Amino acid sequence: MNPSSNKRKSKRVTFEPSTLQVSWKSHLPGLRQSEREAYAFILEFLEEEHMILILEESTEILMGNMRQQAMFCIVALSQVNPPFHLSQKLDLVNVGVSSLFSLPPIMPSLYRRDNASLYLQTVQALDDMLQALVMDGMNPDMLILQHFLEIILPWSLLSDKVHEQMRALGTISRLLRFICNFPELSHMEEFSMSGKLMSIFGLFCMGCNHEISIEASEALHYLFKILVLQRSVKQKTETILKDLQKHFRGAWLASLQDLTLFFKKYLTPEERADMIMVSMEAMTNTSRHDISAASKMLKMILKYTIPEIGKVPEIIQYIYYHMNSITETTAQKTIKKILYLLSQYYTDEVILTLLKIEDQSQKGVCRPWEILASFPKGYETIMDYLLQRLTPHQRSKDQEPSHRTEISPLIATRAIHELLLEPSRRMEVQSFFSSLFMALLFQISFLVVEVDTEISQDQQHIAEWVDPISSTVEALKTLMRSSGYGDYVSSIQRHGGWWLLVNPERHYDGVTVLARSLVINNCWHNRPLFSSIIRFLQDPDCKNHLTALVFLTELLQCPDVAALVDDFTTRILANWFKSEEPAIVKPLLQMLEVFAKHENMVRRLRILQPYVLNCCYSSNSDIVLETLLVLKNLLRHLTWRHSSSFLIQLSFTLVPFFEEVSEHLRLAAFEIYGSLLAKVKKRGLVFPLKHQILNLLVPLVLHLRDVNTDVALICRSALCHTAAVLGWSKLKAVFAEKDVWNILGALLEQETNKALWFLKQCVALFKSPQVPIRWAAVWFAGQIIQTLDLEEIDEIEEAYTERCGLLEETLAHSLKSTSPDPIAWYLSATGPRPSCSPLSFLCLCFSPKAHAERL
Repeated sequence: MNPSSNKRKSKRVTFEPSTLQVSWKSHLPGLRQSEREAYAFILEFLEEEHMILILEESTEILMGNMRQQAMFCIVALSQVNPPFHLSQKLDLVNVGVSSLFSLPPIMPSLYRRDNASLYLQTVQALDDMLQALVMDGMNPDMLILQHFLEIILPWSLLSDKVHEQMRALGTISRLLRFICNFPELSHMEEFSMSGKLMSIFGLFCMGCNHEISIEASEALHYLFKILVLQRSVKQKTETILKDLQKHFRGAWLASLQDLTLFFKKYLTPEERADMIMVSMEAMTNTSRHDISAASKMLKMILKYTIPEIGKVPEIIQYIYYHMNSITETTAQKTIKKILYLLSQYYTDEVILTLLKIEDQSQKGVCRPWEILASFPKGYETIMDYLLQRLTPHQRSKDQEPSHRTEISPLIATRAIHELLLEPSRRMEVQSFFSSLFMALLFQISFLVVEVDTEISQDQQHIAEWVDPISSTVEALKTLMRSSGYGDYVSSIQRHGGWWLLVNPERHYDGVTVLARSLVINNCWHNRPLFSSIIRFLQDPDCKNHLTALVFLTELLQCPDVAALVDDFTTRILANWFKSEEPAIVKPLLQMLEVFAKHENMVRRLRILQPYVLNCCYSSNSDIVLETLLVLKNLLRHLTWRHSSSFLIQLSFTLVPFFEEVSEHLRLAAFEIYGSLLAKVKKRGLVFPLKHQILNLLVPLVLHLRDVNTDVALICRSALCHTAAVLGWSKLKAVFAEKDVWNILGALLEQETNKALWFLKQCVALFKSPQVPIRWAAVWFAGQIIQTLDLEEIDEIEEAYTERCGLLEETLAHSLKSTSPDPIAWYLSATGPRPSCSPLSFLCLCFSPKAHAERL
């Protein structure tokens, strides 16, 4: 082995010999003359040409001149404990190791007795010197040991000669045994080679050479002992050491069992990563035995639950760049298993590292996504994890945030896209299609409607190559294609759905097109999608609820989905009616029409009924108008048999809207009432509906004078339906043809017993915003009062005094009007009002004499 090779140099500390030659005297003031001369020789020896000379000496002669001088110097310095600097200590170790390890195998038949004796003395001298130099005061210094190991280990790892490997392992073993004698070690926390040593020794234990295996087993035993003494609980130390001693110099399998224990309990996460890395490096070896040994060891240490592991990105990088060079079948399976396990426990780090590597290198170097997709259960687990990252707002409230790296929703989307591109897991995609579909759709809604333009630092490298919105849409398309819905993707494209979906102003139209495509094509996943949405809407604080409601409104058109609606589902939807946001209430109201079309859902309207009618009283005029328009359309699908209760309550709810100033609201209210009356049959006319129909009779007649001619036409039709339901055949003809005055007269003549009831309806209209209706109300009230006797008038005057004050206000308002009604004209023409009660005055106004004067 050539100790001056580049690989060797990269693993140890070096220095410039010329500098040390100049200053060695000042650095070693405490040495005797012979020790100074020995050290001076070592400095000269370290010159490159002398290092070459010692290696070029014949290996058939045990003691060449240069090698012999070096060994004498080691013996001379072995008992010295001067205050060497680190670089000087490394000089001595480098010379001693190079001089001793490069000797040919010791065979008694080849060497003189004195030479063999010198060899043994030198071996002991090297051990003594290493033990002396590793000390820092009264305790061994583990950082110095680490530097020594960086010089010694290459002789065991890079050499192909058994005797060199044995000498290196033996030297390390004896040095570790020496350190075991000290209860306290300096810089143990900074010592970072435990994982590497454990892996190296473990692999040598499983080697085919028995002698090397024994040396490695001893070194591993003493490494275990150091870890126990330094890292275990004191009360358990003695017991653990006794168990270790039982396996000392035993079978390598026992050592590997201890190795598995120590891997999990005594190594730091970073040291565990080093152990895995060294084992993976062994898999790139050309020796099948080395590959097999590394695979066995990795299987053992990762057989059960995986402990915390550090340097995950480094492990993933090594797998990524070396996967193609590992050709042995067992090794490939092991590497895949490692990637699989890490992806289960450290999904964030694995995904983020893979994406970073692919961004920085050419694709095709390795297919890690294919490896991740090759494990069915693992594929599902990773997808489920990515779903949680895609929808962080849906994470359980009890789930504590991790202190490890977490990927952003955008990175999760890209990882999902990569995994969906792998064709091997098409069956697994079906199982989480609905959840993933909705999660991606919600992510698109978030990016299009709500996202902040600022990009967080952890995803800048992702944003450099892709637009977040388009990449998420592309992931959704890929999901649909991989699930066999490629035709749907094309159909949505033809209807402009994808364009609408990314347009902030038309986004929800795009959501509708997307859902409609699934309904029209009778998508198999419609039912699972429905279940996913309902689970999502159960959380009152969920984000993207508007997207869910818009999508659900269209999805309910599917008969299979409609069949799934039950009381529990309907109550979840009913809770969302409590929102005052028009955008949320609108799709909920539109669902009512869908409910009315399906027999299964129409039975659930009783649950929604109070919430829908309550929307009529909203302070938001847009919600009120939308509610009335939906109710108008809803009535087309409702039957009296299934919805009588709802229709009766609706008739009471509409009353305030008959006198609305807004013509849109007033017209909608009368249209609804007209449609409602058309559904009522005479045999079904019971209390309280009959009472309500009679209670609205006068308003219907008076609104024949409504300024909106459409309202007047509806009222005439409603009056005809009323007459038919009540069995008023004579009045039905009057309602159909006569004017307001004739209708009111005929009504009062036929239904005289209801005069007081009609009067009450008239008084309620004294404040109508329309002058013609106020005039007609007052006129009809006068007509009614004239039919009453004095006792009835006296009885009602007290009850109606407050209400008749409305008449005074109405008349006063009419006098100020630019186009006063006839009553106001009469009062202004005849002088001051008589001093009588309001009702008596009303009778006077509409007496025959007054009527003649008016004419």
